[in-house]
Amino acid sequence: MRRVVCPGSFDPVHKGHLEIIMRAAVLFDEVVVAVSTNPDKSYRFSEDERVEMVRESVAGFSGITVAPMGNGLLATYVKSLNADAILKGLRSSADFEFESPMAAMNRHLTGVETIYLQGDGAYAQVSSSLIKQVAGLGGDISAFVPKAVISRLS
Repeated sequence: MRRVVCPGSFDPVHKGHLEIIMRAAVLFDEVVVAVSTNPDKSYRFSEDERVEMVRESVAGFSGITVAPMGNGLLATYVKSLNADAILKGLRSSADFEFESPMAAMNRHLTGVETIYLQGDGAYAQVSSSLIKQVAGLGGDISAFVPKAVISRLS
């Protein structure tokens, strides 16, 4: 069985995330969406809420599981699941520049590889931070987020 871990804070999950997750589900037998919590970030939604939003958003799709990542290193978590790789979606070259050092460190620590999928251009400018900002100012975010998020940001 080929298993990949797609990590992220998903605060909140948006259609750019989901597009990458769905494409990965075609390439792998199982995609584990690992909802992480970075102690250096502040979150709009709790870990439980973020896990639930992702679960609701992928309900009905086979081969996708959602779980909190817990504390610790991503590379260690991936190895504990016997996963084959880490999956990251890229919107731009800036994302690659940000992700590249982490991919090298994860490979150094445990030998786990990182695979990149280029995101759909329709979501190239979408980020969770921008979604929260626009929603907070009363803007329409419905084109960029699943129903599970709209109901929680209204």
